[in-house]
Amino acid sequence: MTQWSLFFDGWIIAIAATCAVACTLPGCFLVLRRMSLMGDAISHAVLPGIAIGFLLTGSRSNGIMFVGAILAGFLTAFFSQWLRRFGRVDEGAAMGVVFTILFAVGLLLIVQGADSVELDPSCVLYGALEFAPLDLVTLPFTGGLEVPRAFLTVAVVLAVNIVTLTLCFKAFRIAAFDPEQAKAQGMRPELMHHLLMAMTALTTVASFEAVGSIIVVAMIIVPAVTARLFAHRLITMLCLASVFALASAALGHLSAVELPHLIGYGSVPTSGMIAVSGGVLLFIGILVNPTHGVLPKSIRRWRFRFQTTAEDLLALAWRLEERGGEPSTRMLTHDLMVARNVSRFEIRWMLRHLLSTGAFEKSSEVIRLTRTGRERATTLVRSHRLWEAWLAKSAGIAPDHVHDTAMRLEHVTDEAMRERLAEETGTPAMDPHGRSIPD
Repeated sequence: MTQWSLFFDGWIIAIAATCAVACTLPGCFLVLRRMSLMGDAISHAVLPGIAIGFLLTGSRSNGIMFVGAILAGFLTAFFSQWLRRFGRVDEGAAMGVVFTILFAVGLLLIVQGADSVELDPSCVLYGALEFAPLDLVTLPFTGGLEVPRAFLTVAVVLAVNIVTLTLCFKAFRIAAFDPEQAKAQGMRPELMHHLLMAMTALTTVASFEAVGSIIVVAMIIVPAVTARLFAHRLITMLCLASVFALASAALGHLSAVELPHLIGYGSVPTSGMIAVSGGVLLFIGILVNPTHGVLPKSIRRWRFRFQTTAEDLLALAWRLEERGGEPSTRMLTHDLMVARNVSRFEIRWMLRHLLSTGAFEKSSEVIRLTRTGRERATTLVRSHRLWEAWLAKSAGIAPDHVHDTAMRLEHVTDEAMRERLAEETGTPAMDPHGRSIPD
């Protein structure tokens, strides 16, 4: 890789990463307040303000652009609330109406002024991140150091967002989780709402040239949603969202450079691949996050299934011995398949597991409970029959309807619960079916 490539790619990643982190900070609060669509609305609705700034000044670097975009963002929030309050329109529908109309007006203004303003209408959608390092400005008091203008813009906005959140973190946090408590403590949640809208609008405008008005929505929302899957505290969510934003920016540019050659494409926009990378990280988060992830939940479900199968085998062997029988592999497999919807393979695998752990011992075809296995089985049968006694006595369920419920509850009953069941049922010696309850 040449020195020029390192310089060019490095600045693209730096601009994308700074932009992504600046976007995700207000995005976290939008997600927590269930206002993700408002971020989408503002990112689209600021377009008329940007277009008017372009048409008035003929330049992309004038402060009028920021002022117009922020005003457009406030108008979006105002008209959405006005429609919801006075027009009795659903909140989502109100935002959808407002931002689509304003976005359409902005596109018309840009298309009409495209000949006189240095703005490609297609860049409105996905930006021009690949060309951002070519537009350099000289920093004062640095001895002639040149940086891309887009990086300087988003870096300033990132700093503003960090300072604002640092100074108003407590107010933002309370307003996000409990607006009524914020009002009771003398805070003004409406002010926090408008400040959040201003941060979102300002960040959207700063990111507009680099990633456009469509991809910026992904930068605002996707890292925050991904972090929400893993974080239970606000500060942790903000940090994780920033990490995911940085990762999506870096992976997005690398994918845009390398991936097209692998599948035969000429090139793809870096901003689009950043959104795709963020989506991939979100998909991975949905799969692996420890609380609600698909894979951890599946693992926990299968572990519980195997645990209940093993415990059912132990209790079944105990009951067969209670009736004077001699449990065998075939008998245990047949009886458990009849009692529960369990495959023959699962039962045979669990029998081998119980034999290897010393809960069972096998002599020819006969399977016997060891001391360890008998203790576990006795505890399970006691839990089962205590539940049957409690369901019949306290819940008023007929004795012939308590078995299935007790079968499920016996697997989640601990010692304290068994003692309480025995106490509430008067420490019975027999279950409702006339069978003894073991000690």
